[in-house]
Amino acid sequence: MATNFASLVEATSRRRATATALLGQDGALGWDALAGRASAAARWLRGRAVGPGARVALALPNRWSLVAGIWGALKLGATAVPLNPLLTPDERARIADHLRPALVVEASDVAAFAETGSDVPAITSVEAPALILYTSGSTGQPKGAVLSHPALEFSTRSWAGPVMALTEEDRVLAALPLSHSYGLNGALFAPLLAGAAIALLERFSPEETLAAIARHRVTVFPGVATMFRRLLDAPSLDGADLSSVRVALSGAAPCPWELAEEWRRRTGVRILRGYGMTELFRPISYLAADQADAPDAIGRAVPGVIARVVDDAGRPLPDGEVGELLIQSPAAMDGYLDAPAETRAVLEDGWFHTGDLASLSPDGLVRIAGRKRDLILRGGYSVFPGEVEAALCAHPAVAEAAVIGVAHAELGEEVVAFAALRPASTADAEELIAHCRARLAAYKYPRRVVILAELPKGAGGKVLKSRLAL
Repeated sequence: MATNFASLVEATSRRRATATALLGQDGALGWDALAGRASAAARWLRGRAVGPGARVALALPNRWSLVAGIWGALKLGATAVPLNPLLTPDERARIADHLRPALVVEASDVAAFAETGSDVPAITSVEAPALILYTSGSTGQPKGAVLSHPALEFSTRSWAGPVMALTEEDRVLAALPLSHSYGLNGALFAPLLAGAAIALLERFSPEETLAAIARHRVTVFPGVATMFRRLLDAPSLDGADLSSVRVALSGAAPCPWELAEEWRRRTGVRILRGYGMTELFRPISYLAADQADAPDAIGRAVPGVIARVVDDAGRPLPDGEVGELLIQSPAAMDGYLDAPAETRAVLEDGWFHTGDLASLSPDGLVRIAGRKRDLILRGGYSVFPGEVEAALCAHPAVAEAAVIGVAHAELGEEVVAFAALRPASTADAEELIAHCRARLAAYKYPRRVVILAELPKGAGGKVLKSRLAL
């Protein structure tokens, strides 16, 4: 049987009993008080027949109640399933039909989490999964990644240790949705394990984020590229106090090197770029102790993780050659809930098939070329969307871009781009096409550019290319 992750958090709470655990719109909450609310949540859940192995969905925002609810569910040996409260009723219904939870916890239920009462110690050993995290499949149907307590412990120790180098003096900003794997691990579980304080922000906005950083003296800021872009475009950035921040992190979606450079130049804060997904957490990253970044690479396999690149037949490729990225990690999911065929498609002999095209350097740096299924075949040539997106984002008016292939009678596929512009910037499609044509080979540049007010994104900030249409 596995060690319950909740027992590790309990050990932290005993060590840090008088220190601050959470900061947010509800004020400061100490470790001792937070542990009491986790026990209250466990008592409330137990009173509704939740026990070992039960699936508990928590549709709660980034507030203390979500932290207490997840911790309380884990105490009982139940499986916690955080859901984004911004999901539409139809989206939630599809997940509920698939998950079949024992209970769905809503914001209206959490008053009982603040009640005083007897402590509920964590069940020490557990058999059930710790988490089920939902990710959209290629069909648009919900897929629940089943994650064990050992996988959660490995990932959290990786985040708290080599990736972020957290100490008890750190204050981590939780502006990311804690229903998403990146926010859940980097902004919640890692600081809980390390004994750091968490500054909760219910919803991201540039002004509220900058105010929270200054007010709470935030030292670590996990974000996504769109957050950093919006902060850089915000008029209030120049007068903001970021002197407490020692490091920022990016994830969930690619963070262009130009964006990371601009952020560091204007704020003095480095962005640790990395790569992860719901099924693997963060297997590749720059680490807090790394002295330098390679502009075109997203880091190395974190300690304990192995990465390799293979061809279509599964044969390992030499350094520098592009193929599918495979990862072996103790943090990998056990599988997709009730989806054995989809699980077999990505997990084979302990290796997770990411579906991403990448190359490895002799010193282990990983360079992502694009999604395997997103590869565009134009007139017999391979076009990596990421390369075209990078060219578009180098235009001073472009905030973000996405590139797809569309069917073409003669060429097989044609390159089409979608772009969102920065505030107060102007550019038309012809200008952006000419910009790309000057920087890319003739078979690569987009023949059509569609300008949108914003690109469609999921909760974690990743662009949803399936929603881009002409």
